[in-house]
Amino acid sequence: MTEQVVKKLQALPKDPGVYFHKNAAGEIIYVGKAARLNNRVRQYFQKSRARDPKTEALVAEIADIDWMVVDSEIEALFLEAEMIRRYMPRYNILLRDDKSMSYIRIDYDSDYPTVTTTRRPLDDGARYFGPYLSALSVRTALKALRKVFPFATKRQPSQKRETLHYHLGLDPGLEGGKTSLEDYRANLRKLMMVIEGKRTAIIKEIERDMKRVAKNQDFEQAAKLRNQLFALQNLGRQVIFSDKEFLDISKDHALSELVELLSLDKYPQRIEGYDISHMSGTDVVASMVVFTNGVSNKGEYRKFKTKKDHNNDFYNMNETLRRRLSEKNIKAWGKPNLVLIDGGKGQLDAALRARDEQGQDTIPFVGLAKREEQIVISKDRSNVVLNESVLHKLGGFATETDDFVLVNVPHSTNLIKLLQRIRDESHRFAVSYHSVLKTKRQTASYLDDIPTIGPSTKKKLLKTFGSVTGVLQARHQDIEKVVGTKKATILKQYLRPLKKELKQ
Repeated sequence: MTEQVVKKLQALPKDPGVYFHKNAAGEIIYVGKAARLNNRVRQYFQKSRARDPKTEALVAEIADIDWMVVDSEIEALFLEAEMIRRYMPRYNILLRDDKSMSYIRIDYDSDYPTVTTTRRPLDDGARYFGPYLSALSVRTALKALRKVFPFATKRQPSQKRETLHYHLGLDPGLEGGKTSLEDYRANLRKLMMVIEGKRTAIIKEIERDMKRVAKNQDFEQAAKLRNQLFALQNLGRQVIFSDKEFLDISKDHALSELVELLSLDKYPQRIEGYDISHMSGTDVVASMVVFTNGVSNKGEYRKFKTKKDHNNDFYNMNETLRRRLSEKNIKAWGKPNLVLIDGGKGQLDAALRARDEQGQDTIPFVGLAKREEQIVISKDRSNVVLNESVLHKLGGFATETDDFVLVNVPHSTNLIKLLQRIRDESHRFAVSYHSVLKTKRQTASYLDDIPTIGPSTKKKLLKTFGSVTGVLQARHQDIEKVVGTKKATILKQYLRPLKKELKQ
């Protein structure tokens, strides 16, 4: 045990929180959560405790300890998951014993939304949160949150009256019409915001709604909102992870390395990442993802459909940034503190030209090239200054061209992991939107190619079933009622292979 570790063990607080074990090089090698930090962290160094070989290897490598205090175990759970995703510590993987991680699944867009846990997220349109290391901890957290934001966990097809859970205050009571689908989804939005880290915003929203309904003399609804407010406040008065505005980001290792390496004036509270997705210049889209204090903030994500399909990523990136940095969008979304472009010198140059054209030339812009994971900096326009001593300390090096600096930093560093995560998230979001547009275009044209299905019949089908997907999911007898037996039979024949293709 090092002298540094001994000092840290003596200073450990009794509060709940998340702790970071670091090796001699300062790399975070394990992230854990605790109801009492002092008790949990000291257990690693108690000789009387039996430890498996993997834990022994972890303890032998610990050279320093850091921690972040939160107000409750629920917030510690959410913070632990976020920190593991951010730093990807190798011992968190080794100590999992090959168990799958858990996710919270909310099928928000369903006509009967449910909240469940799963070990296998699917591309089924539901919203997933996680991953979390402990399934038991996730279930315990949801049990507490269900008292604040009642939700259904499963649907009974034959159920026509509200369940016992409704009378216990744990279920919205959709079956008995006790709550409308619109109100239930509004409640789920609040639950998702708490999971994503926006508890303070939700408290303000509930307070505002409570005053509004009380002013309208709807005292029963005001009392429900009051109870919800008290229950939510009891989860913790000041939650570091869930209230991002109170997060001490100076303790965030990735952001600290980023600030020092690029000589930024302040910690970038809002980092935006951009990527382009298309197929040979068709269905061209762009994504904007937002990381607030280094944490993914999905409520701020935006997507762009370019005004014309163009197989030129430089042009597409330029158009996207011009639209993003327009006066209207700056007013609506605010300014980023740092912009990360997915791509190399060409993409970064196109984005910088758009920034300068919109008169926002003070915003720092950098790129992340895919092949070597190089940080790309424009010498005169990126508004960052490379700190050579910090680069050397991180074990990296830089190469220069006439106009750009290419920064090579080991992939194990915290800042590269953060930039990779922002880049990968912007890529995922762009590809997802592109796939949606591509599927819509392909399925819409598919109806046009079916014999006997003219514009009038197509209009009837889309009006009745809402979309081509709705037609695909409709029962044969329902289609018969709309277009008749003969056309329904033809549709069935032609739509069968498309159904199989979409299921794959």
